[in-house]
Amino acid sequence: MNQLATALPGTFRLGLARGAIELKQFFRQKEHALFTFSLPPFLLLILGSVFRQAFDNDGTAVSQMFTASMIGSGIISTSFVSMGIGVALDREDGTLKRLRGTPLPAVAYFLGKIVLVGVSSVAQVVLLLTIGLLMFDLTLPTDPARWVTFAWVFVLAVVTCSLLGIAVSSVARSAQSASSVTNFPYLGLQFISGVFINPITMLPTAMVTVSSFFPVKWICQGFRAVFLPEHMAAREMAGSWELGMIALVLSSWCVLGLALCRLTFRWTNTGR
Repeated sequence: MNQLATALPGTFRLGLARGAIELKQFFRQKEHALFTFSLPPFLLLILGSVFRQAFDNDGTAVSQMFTASMIGSGIISTSFVSMGIGVALDREDGTLKRLRGTPLPAVAYFLGKIVLVGVSSVAQVVLLLTIGLLMFDLTLPTDPARWVTFAWVFVLAVVTCSLLGIAVSSVARSAQSASSVTNFPYLGLQFISGVFINPITMLPTAMVTVSSFFPVKWICQGFRAVFLPEHMAAREMAGSWELGMIALVLSSWCVLGLALCRLTFRWTNTGR
């Protein structure tokens, strides 16, 4: 019996196996995958092509600022939006109910989702960076400290948005409505968080104050800190990158997102 128990796969291994299944299912849903991956690059191509002028002739173009901000936007799309719709779909078609009746640990299911989100987010970043490098003269940072910043902003962004996506999936009454429930805040917050309107100082102070309570502003600001020259920090609302504040806000949203998941997550649509 002990030998049999030892031979059984662990939760982490099951999570990786579940992640492989999640990736296959995601890319089989061609419309959902296409929208998730195409919207941020599409918006970047439009905005970057229209606004190509440089800031004060210093060599930094508005399109480069859009690229840095849209990298954050792309991660939000592949984590918050994708997770919210995916979990709602699993709940509606009975996948969650069936999985709950199997020996598969609940943690393994969510590890599988994290694998999906992580792979999708990396692919989205590579796609957006390629567009920025080839079309808008974006340059990759050479300072190792900036890549360290990229790493922790990326991880906090993915974890925060994934947790919030799981939580918001319980608000949707169906997989179809989940698209509206996730895309409305996703698109709306981009307008007031300095993603579509750059620099953010062009926005009304009250609007930016509201956006400061949400992760979108801080995620995109974090990626601007990675990919833009240091002097561009003066165009942020505080006149600096505020890396400490970015870490604090995103970490707080991670904790809040986890609490919301525990309070709101449902395995079935019973009672809705």
